[in-house]
Amino acid sequence: MLNGFSFRRFWAMARKEFIQMRRDRLTFGMMFGIPLMQLIVFGYAINTDPKHLPAVVVTGDTGPIPRAIVEGLRRTDYFDIRAETVSEADAAEMLADGDAMFVITFPPNFSRDLMSNRHPQMLVQADATDPVAVGNAVGAAAVVQTAATRELQGAFATVAEAPTPVDYRLHLMYNPERRSQLNIVPALLGLVLTMTMSNITAMAIVREKERGTMENLLSTPARPAEVMLGKILPYIAIGYVQASVILAAARYLFHVPELGSFVLLAGCILLFIAANLGMGITLSTLAQSQLQAMQMAFFYFLPSMMLSGFFFPFRGMPQWAQTIGSLLPLSHFLRIVRGILLKGDGFPEVWPQIWPIGLFFLVVMTIAVVRFRRTLD
Repeated sequence: MLNGFSFRRFWAMARKEFIQMRRDRLTFGMMFGIPLMQLIVFGYAINTDPKHLPAVVVTGDTGPIPRAIVEGLRRTDYFDIRAETVSEADAAEMLADGDAMFVITFPPNFSRDLMSNRHPQMLVQADATDPVAVGNAVGAAAVVQTAATRELQGAFATVAEAPTPVDYRLHLMYNPERRSQLNIVPALLGLVLTMTMSNITAMAIVREKERGTMENLLSTPARPAEVMLGKILPYIAIGYVQASVILAAARYLFHVPELGSFVLLAGCILLFIAANLGMGITLSTLAQSQLQAMQMAFFYFLPSMMLSGFFFPFRGMPQWAQTIGSLLPLSHFLRIVRGILLKGDGFPEVWPQIWPIGLFFLVVMTIAVVRFRRTLD
């Protein structure tokens, strides 16, 4: 006992908290789960130097010199050559759809013009919507082109007989200035909606349980699906307000180009909001308190943020991390919003990203309805 302070009472209170912490399995699990998750993500999944990026080759010259340059690009490990004889139209479509990040073009008679000192152009078009992802690969392409030219010049006896270097041209598509704002600001739309929609929905429904007002809903003829849809409707309006603020700031403060359809973007935002609200409802059926609901929402938000391509290039992650990221709606929504705003993508281009979000919504809402009924019973 020291000045009225009792170590016995102090130890009793501390022991009581330890016991309560041990009984709270969610908190106990997050104590180890969050550090382990961050170690795995940052230690194994994050890579700021992505390799094996998809590329296609457009060439009217099948001679040995273009083939040698393409083979040199492949050996750098930065380029995954998907096709070598596609047309210019197909290559442009693949670049817009995201199926290719690079288009390497050799004009017809490239080898003949090179040997005739006519300065043939080797054109590399790069999808620069994520400038970090393509930065090192662009440098590798320049190095390979220079090395191939030097090797060719070394085969001649005199400098006068050697061909002049290849005229290397780089076109950074959709973000020619490599402005990071064009990559980050549109993605903030998805990040903010993921964080707020899943969190506030989960906590709002759990708050109904804690206050005892859920019993009032039990006495009404409303069905579980009607209750949940009615509760999430106001949050859809909140999501659109947030989206409007971010899009206005993107246009007027950061000068992000808005090339695509706002109607299409608004529809995709609605589906994305619904998917995250559905996730929030599912979490609310698992949580017993608002603290648990917040913890679960954070546990959902953390991998969504890290594995979606928001902070780090998606294609730089190992395949298992890309698979997990592809299950989360944020990964697909980032491609949608960047594609619509920066590339002017239409419905055919964004459809491959829309249906996974819709499937996610159906799965989480089904789980939420089933568990909500069990909770009511």
